[in-house]
Amino acid sequence: MTQTLHSPVQVVNTSDFIYQPPAPAINAKRILVKPNLGYPVAPPVTVSMQVLGEVLRGLRKASPNAEILVVEGVCSHVSLAEIATRLGVHILLDEGMQLLDADELPLREYPNLSPAPVRFKSMVAPAILTEVDCRITVGALKRTFLNAALISASLKNLYGLFPRARYKARSAKSRGQLHRPSVPQVLQDVYFSIGHLFDGAVVDGNLKFISDDWKPDKGKAVELGKVFYGDDILAVDRMACEVGSEGIPEYLDAIAQLKLQLQA
Repeated sequence: MTQTLHSPVQVVNTSDFIYQPPAPAINAKRILVKPNLGYPVAPPVTVSMQVLGEVLRGLRKASPNAEILVVEGVCSHVSLAEIATRLGVHILLDEGMQLLDADELPLREYPNLSPAPVRFKSMVAPAILTEVDCRITVGALKRTFLNAALISASLKNLYGLFPRARYKARSAKSRGQLHRPSVPQVLQDVYFSIGHLFDGAVVDGNLKFISDDWKPDKGKAVELGKVFYGDDILAVDRMACEVGSEGIPEYLDAIAQLKLQLQA
């Protein structure tokens, strides 16, 4: 667990965004990019092709010969291939990049390193997370509401890496098991199982998505015009919330306190 509690975060206007990747991306052999592409819906429900394209260009510049794997697991009845076609993902990929469906990848169990696991002592996710040199999460800034407001950014984006066959509940297209006892609580387990592995985070805040209910694909867009990025997914999400006039999610503070316990 290498990230620091107060890693610097870059905040730039979307029109000025030029991605500077973290150190592990430089001359890497394999890089994993996890973008928020879970729905066949345009930004801000998903990340914009402008932001994702800039991330991929920045990574390619840092590692001209790297294999870059764009990995996502959808939360829709529409396949990842179809979503990628509708949103224009394939246009961004050079011959050294490929799009992979997380639900179709070999899996492994990741221990939950939290000193106080909420629900899962370990979590199952693609084994490829341990087979690459660098991992980047590219999230969209979203607020939904289920019992309380939920902020989704680069950490919540990692839900798409968990196999639906393992974590489904009533609906086979979603990961209902990861909503119990609540998403903010389970996000603590997510961070300490796979989130801490990520070397960098980007949050597309050009438009902020706001839903009046739990539906993460139906709501309104509020113009913010910013992109946030850095090495620490917690710091990036915190900054996105501050600049985006959202309260700091309790789960970010809870994870920070648990990290302090581990470092004590």
